[in-house]
Amino acid sequence: MGRGAQSLARVAVAVRAGAAPLWWLGVLAAGIGLLLPGLTGRRIGVPAGAALFLVTAAAVALVRRRRYTSLADCATRAGRHDVLQDRRVTLKVVRRSRRWWLLLAFLAAVASSLVLPAAGGAVLAGAGAGLWLKAVWLGRRERTQETLLWMRTDWLADGAVGKPVKGFRTTGIAAGDAAPGGARRRS
Repeated sequence: MGRGAQSLARVAVAVRAGAAPLWWLGVLAAGIGLLLPGLTGRRIGVPAGAALFLVTAAAVALVRRRRYTSLADCATRAGRHDVLQDRRVTLKVVRRSRRWWLLLAFLAAVASSLVLPAAGGAVLAGAGAGLWLKAVWLGRRERTQETLLWMRTDWLADGAVGKPVKGFRTTGIAAGDAAPGGARRRS
């Protein structure tokens, strides 16, 4: 890389990276939880899980939106020599850095089913749905502004709007291999 050049990853892809693992681990944990009777029984656990799913999805989708918006509003144009990281690589890096937290969350969700069947899995699935909704919101913003949001790859470990993130970069809507919102670009 040339002087001043940086490696950049898509913000929406970083947000979306956790959605699928959380969703599927949550569905699996909820399914296992349905097999366990639990202290409260399925009659209480399943409706409680459904309510927790909705609350968690809404909370995750809405949390830190102001920080995303302020970083996006102050974003600077990416340099000519900046390197745009592939979607697949960003997904791999983000998921790999969080794999132990995902495993612990899954085990905690299954263990919570001994008390409240399926509720822990519903919380995990709700977090995954909330991240997906946040990525969709970012994609809508990217389409409206006709710019894609990027961040430095060395900040990926702390999340898309973690403390080290000082700002976003922007490119045109056709840059990179991911569509607005972080989904795979269709040919």
